[in-house]
Amino acid sequence: MNQKIRIKLKSYDYNLVDKSAEKIVKTVKSTGAVVSGPIPLPTQKKIFTVNRSTFVNKKAREQFQLSTYRRMLDIYSTTSKTVDALMKLELPNGVEVEIKV
Repeated sequence: MNQKIRIKLKSYDYNLVDKSAEKIVKTVKSTGAVVSGPIPLPTQKKIFTVNRSTFVNKKAREQFQLSTYRRMLDIYSTTSKTVDALMKLELPNGVEVEIKV
């Protein structure tokens, strides 16, 4: 095959992203392919501001933050074994996986 596969992982919990990236690296290295990464991509932060009370205290506000953690892996010199191992791999819930060939 000899093609490049790029895997992007995305989650709200950094532990899940790191564990799933580690799992992918282990399985790919066991099949004999070359792995570059995991490369940490910038964390996206969304901040939401909400009024504490509904009517009286306009100045009393609360802020919430939602962080999205991302990692990227590049896999080189893949074989059919590598692709099969990646397809059979079970990742934890809460991790979004995007694969480009």
